[in-house]
Amino acid sequence: MNKILFCLFILLSFSCRDDHRQSPSVVFTGEIVNPTGDYVYLFKNDIEIDSARLDENNRFSFRLDSISEGLHNFKHNPEYQYVYLQEGDSLALRLNTTDFDESLVFSGTGEKINNFLIEMFLAHEDEEEYINTLYSLSPDEFSREIDSLRSVKLEYLQRLMQEHEFTDKTREIAQASIDFDYYIYKELYPFFHKKRQGMSQVPDLPEDFYDYRDDLDLNNEELTYFRPYYKYINYHLSNRTYMQCVKNCDMANPAIKSYLHFNAHKLGLIDSLITQKDLRDNVFRYVAIDYLLKVQDNEENNQQFIEKFHQLSGNNKHIKEINNLYEGIRNIQPNKELPAIRVADHSGNMVELKDIARGKDVVFYFWSANQKGHFDNMVSRIRELEKKYPDYHFIGLNFNTEDDTWQNLVASKGLDPENQYRSRNFEELTNTLVIYPMNKVIIAKDSLIVDAFANLYTSF
Repeated sequence: MNKILFCLFILLSFSCRDDHRQSPSVVFTGEIVNPTGDYVYLFKNDIEIDSARLDENNRFSFRLDSISEGLHNFKHNPEYQYVYLQEGDSLALRLNTTDFDESLVFSGTGEKINNFLIEMFLAHEDEEEYINTLYSLSPDEFSREIDSLRSVKLEYLQRLMQEHEFTDKTREIAQASIDFDYYIYKELYPFFHKKRQGMSQVPDLPEDFYDYRDDLDLNNEELTYFRPYYKYINYHLSNRTYMQCVKNCDMANPAIKSYLHFNAHKLGLIDSLITQKDLRDNVFRYVAIDYLLKVQDNEENNQQFIEKFHQLSGNNKHIKEINNLYEGIRNIQPNKELPAIRVADHSGNMVELKDIARGKDVVFYFWSANQKGHFDNMVSRIRELEKKYPDYHFIGLNFNTEDDTWQNLVASKGLDPENQYRSRNFEELTNTLVIYPMNKVIIAKDSLIVDAFANLYTSF
């Protein structure tokens, strides 16, 4: 019955076929079954352009007087997906949040390209497990398997374009939705093959293995915010950096021997290859966050990296975020005093972290009521560690949780309220203490940091 009502809704809402656009305005509507929030948000690139509240029937509607043709995102927290919009579209969707992507169906003007994009998204997801079994093959065998999978989708696209009118831009995005996942597999192949085969070096590849690179545009503005393209650019840059370091830098395994060298080299490659401003800024940001957060290098190397970053990308639109991250990491190096962050105890009194740790061996761990699975696992792990290391004080720092909920969770889990604190400033806590990943803990001795990047499960 719901499907019948929705079809009637579509018929009443849209009087034109997919290939008839009678107005420059755009109507984008839909129905969300089992909604997880009150709003749907519409983005172009990374900028929110509109929001729509769900009505009593869980339907939303956007009406835009004009549109910049191309990929957009709609978001219904916490999920999001692509939608391709162009002038004259009267497009509707229906989805069920219990199976968000798999249930998503578009109807109306613009339905062909949008249903094709979601089909390709799901098809690539379904293939991932199979692709992972192919990396042990020889380069030629791997290429044949990948090319065969790609050809099936290209043939499907050709049939679709013979039956329905596609613009130049919709043809480009449809082709990109096929190609770039397979190009990613090719970029990853030498490294995965090396690991699977237990090799000391990446394998020699046929001269034509990367032939597809010859026709690639590494500065395609239309694809800058298309995830498969963006992911490909990052993998491509990592691959080329590695190969160039092996060839020119007298380093058999540059990523292992010197993370600073490898990432500084990658910054230089970005500078020489990527000119499109948004893509350039985003890729520079990706390298900086990946290095600063995941490598956890020493203070001297971090400083050299950030100086190189500023030299090549000083006008980056993400510069404040990168600088804050760098400063946060610099301020929590070993033997430095805990930052002057104030948190609330179970009675509501504000106290600084360094005072909590004064004269004690302390392990600070982090949790939020929004991540129930993590919280339950963490409580179990903390109880194990408290028995194993009785000389340590394990202190919970909660964030993003209302006071009453926090107090109730502490009581229901039988946690000692004397060892539980809550941050009233989420951004200050996360930026200053660089909470990544969530399993991170900070080990301190008498208010001085011992290790600010320890792990709850692997460091003990």
